[in-house]
Formats: sequence, structure tokens, C-alpha cells
Amino acid sequence: MTEDARGARADPDPVREMAREGKKLSRGFSWLAALGTLLVIGGVVGLVYTGVATLTSMLLFGWLLLIGGVVGLLQAVQSRGTSYFWLAAVVAALNIAAGVVVIRHPQGSAEALTLFAALLFLTGGLFRLVGSVVVRGPQFGWTLLQGVFGLLLGLLVLFDWPHSSRYVLGLFFSLALLFDGLGLIAIGVGGRRIVSMVTPSPQEGSSPDSSETAQDQSNN
Repeated sequence: MTEDARGARADPDPVREMAREGKKLSRGFSWLAALGTLLVIGGVVGLVYTGVATLTSMLLFGWLLLIGGVVGLLQAVQSRGTSYFWLAAVVAALNIAAGVVVIRHPQGSAEALTLFAALLFLTGGLFRLVGSVVVRGPQFGWTLLQGVFGLLLGLLVLFDWPHSSRYVLGLFFSLALLFDGLGLIAIGVGGRRIVSMVTPSPQEGSSPDSSETAQDQSNN
């Protein structure tokens, strides 16, 4: 094999190579949009069945705590003899215990987390409300609106507790799935559009000189 032939095989057509890479990127963005569609469907189903979404979110949360605790415990065992061994072991044990409690009692855990969320809304809304009135900065109206909204949301959840624990966490979980799915769909569709705009077609790689050379060879 001559050196020219080896160079031709080692140096492929850059236009075709860009088109091939563009197809790979477009396929990846398509998978991203498909994942976003699944998340949107899951969010819509969760908004319809908020009770099921609440239990599902609690079970997922419990399993995440349990798996994270087991992984943390294995890392703590591997790092025995160091100064932070006992701290890592205690944190891992607490995560395992919390995960087991949440998995065994999802309804009671949902009630506790809903009460905690209501108190967070109340305190956060109250601090923003008081801070916006005292400081009166450039974002006074927006901060005041956020404080009022957080305060009202905390009161609504707290007044309907523990019945609100059946739908509050599921509602938040479903809304998070819905908005994350819409964001992934937007990224996937926009990415495919950008890739199709900047990727040349393989036909552009054929130069007129090469076509004329091929035509001369056929005539000869």
C-alpha cells in the first residue's frame, strides 16, 4: 500500500465526518427529548393521582436514603483509621435508619415532612415579608409578593394538616417532574434544530474538481 493511499484512509472527508458527528448529536438530543416526554407524562399522571404520587415520592426518598447510607457506610469502613471515620459511620447509620423508617411508614413520614414544609413556608414567608417592609430595597414589590405567597401557602398547608399530607408532597413532586420534563424537551428540540442548522450535508463534501476528474476518467 502506497503512502498516498494510507494518507487518504487516515484523513477522511471532513464534511462527511461532521455530518456523522451531527447525526450522533441529533440522536442524543432526540433521546433527551424522549426522556423529557416521559417525565412530563409522569408529572401529569402525578397531578391527577396526587395520593399515589405522594407515596411514590416518599418510597423513592426512603430508598435514596437507604442506598446512600449503605454507600456511606462502605466508604466509612474503607477509611477506618482516619480522623473522620466515626463521623462518616454515624451519618451513614442515621441515613440507613431514616431510610428504613420512611420505607416502613411512608404515610407517617409524609405527614412529618408536610408539617416541616408548612413551617418552612411560614418562616420563610414571614422573614421575607418583614425584610421587604423594613429594608424597602429595589425589589420591594417582588420580595413582598414572595413573602405573602409563602405565608399564605404555609397557612393553607398547616390548617389542612394532616389531610394535606396526602397531596402536598405529591403535588410538588409532580410539578417538579413536569417542569423538568418540559425543560428537557425544550433542550432536545432546540439542540436538534441547532445541530441541523450547523451540520453540513454529505453532498457538500463532493467538490467540483473531483466530479470533473471522475467525468474525464469515464470519457477516457
